Amino acid sequence: MSRIRVSSGLPALAGVRLLGITGAPGAGKSTLAAALVAAHGGVVVPMDGFHYPQAELVDRRLRDVMGAPETFDTEGYAALLARIRTGTDGVRAPAFDRTIEEPVADAIEVPADGLVVTEGNYLVLDEPRWRAVRDQLDEVWHVHVAEPLRLERLLARHVEFGKTPDEARAWVERVDQPNALLVEAAASRADRVLDLTHWEA
Repeated sequence: MSRIRVSSGLPALAGVRLLGITGAPGAGKSTLAAALVAAHGGVVVPMDGFHYPQAELVDRRLRDVMGAPETFDTEGYAALLARIRTGTDGVRAPAFDRTIEEPVADAIEVPADGLVVTEGNYLVLDEPRWRAVRDQLDEVWHVHVAEPLRLERLLARHVEFGKTPDEARAWVERVDQPNALLVEAAASRADRVLDLTHWEA
């Protein structure tokens, strides 16, 4: 594992078909993924597309911890990545609509070749279901930013998508922070750790 402080440009990327980007909520995974695809071509497949639908979260009594590892269809996620790895034509991946907090089936067309960046919190968790995801990826990069910046971004995102400031703070404390601790504890299992505190896309 290498540690890199990124202040300008993008990390080198060579010989990678499936790249995973992980990190705590608000660390900048989506921003880095979009920048890499803009620079190198390819497509982003977000882990968030594999959130269980709201109705299923309610049935499983998981709605109040949405975003925790157990609220994702990890087996479906690993299976899709395996199909992408084979270079199959016609593969489509789900997206995630934050305005309604629901996955959107078949929203992303995945080409048979070229770069695929998948980003999500739990790509290197040392649990059987998540190891099956990691096994499909050529590399995984863990992104990190200074904690005040991460929390500022996270609170702003929750407010942008409909929570009051008080609701946002409560959700971060009750749900996002325990998840962040899980993610950071697994960072050593990534191939690279990127400090993006001073990076601007």
